[in-house]
Amino acid sequence: MTSSTISPRTVLRGARWPGDIAIIGDQIVASGNVAPQPGDEVIRVDGDIITAGLVNTHHHLYQWMTRGRAVGCDLFGWLVELYPIWGRLTVEDVRAAALVGLGELAISGCTSASDHHYLVPHGDDTVFDTIVEAATTVGIRLHLNRGSMDLGESQGGLPPDHVVEDLDSIMASTERIITQHHDGYMVHVVVAPCSPFSVSSELMEASAALARQHELRLHTHLCETVDEQTHCLERFGRRPVEQLAEWGWVDHDVWLAHGIWINDPEIAQLGTAGVGVAHCPSSNARLAAGICRVTDLEAAGVPVGLGVDGVASNEVGGLFPELRQSLYAARLRTESADAFMPADALRLGTSGGASCLGVADKLGTLQPGMLADLAVWPGEDIADIADPLTGLVLGPDRQVRHLYVAGQPVVQDGQLLGYDLTEAHADLARKSRRLWA
Repeated sequence: MTSSTISPRTVLRGARWPGDIAIIGDQIVASGNVAPQPGDEVIRVDGDIITAGLVNTHHHLYQWMTRGRAVGCDLFGWLVELYPIWGRLTVEDVRAAALVGLGELAISGCTSASDHHYLVPHGDDTVFDTIVEAATTVGIRLHLNRGSMDLGESQGGLPPDHVVEDLDSIMASTERIITQHHDGYMVHVVVAPCSPFSVSSELMEASAALARQHELRLHTHLCETVDEQTHCLERFGRRPVEQLAEWGWVDHDVWLAHGIWINDPEIAQLGTAGVGVAHCPSSNARLAAGICRVTDLEAAGVPVGLGVDGVASNEVGGLFPELRQSLYAARLRTESADAFMPADALRLGTSGGASCLGVADKLGTLQPGMLADLAVWPGEDIADIADPLTGLVLGPDRQVRHLYVAGQPVVQDGQLLGYDLTEAHADLARKSRRLWA
């Protein structure tokens, strides 16, 4: 091949770890010590640290509208306090929250975000369209979880009747959203009934059938609290994982949010089936839900990724802090200082998350042939720490210097490129104040 036929490359050169990264189009083509080629566009990142883009496996973007509430409640008390407020949200509110939430995720190194949205204001399912529009504006990948609730208080569920939908409307809406938005590249639609205490068995079974008809993934909350376990035993006569299996959900195309209260046989069952778990350590601590058994889950073959959860239970809203939190939580639970290391935390935040979302063949590592979703982290303040990953995970919280999705810059020199995040925060605050009354 002559120099005139070599495709132009973008080369991130001089990183302290893992070295240079070369990109052509939307793919990584080389890493490590990359020899120069004529026509290279070189971006100097001397002393910085490059990782695969972080993958957020569980989020509720709309909750940016209600940060700082119910700060002394467990999960059920927190939900009971917030459901009535969430019931007043509009589509425009959700759009404002999504712009802020996705922007904050991007500057915290996230290139793929999974948003579990289960509130449909006044039955208007264009709320899902506006979340896609926000992700397009920001420039990161979206796993759009078409969440749903059909079991209100009058039928024995936890949410008020006015925030639930009927089964037929949910199925028709989900079909529309799949047809309109799922491209399997920048937008992945996920079928995602909310939780055992807010849905009917009919919805869970119909959702599984619909997802598998379209070869899509399934997601729900499970085993977050002891209260949920009690609810399932009283309502179904089964523990949550056993009931999940009854619904046909224990399979490789499913990942679960939280997965805290799971016993040894259930962990083995999930591992054999390949069911993933989204670990949300800060939210779990904020709500005193418990500590996920991450090391046991991974040892059994369960894919584990990281999630922010909603910022009504994790007011930071960025994914980077969850790296350190996952390490702390694992060591506290095991009472072992070497049970979980910085590289393990980064794995959860990258390839582990990609496995949960079913995209590990494309995302989550810096290998040639993978999609060029990259985070470049400033390294000058941790240059004195011998191991770059230790400095990154255990050092101060940081925002990215650059962020690339499919080889395209989303954050450059610390600035989000798609829109003004400061103004988006101001718009969010104006809208949120309406809900304070």
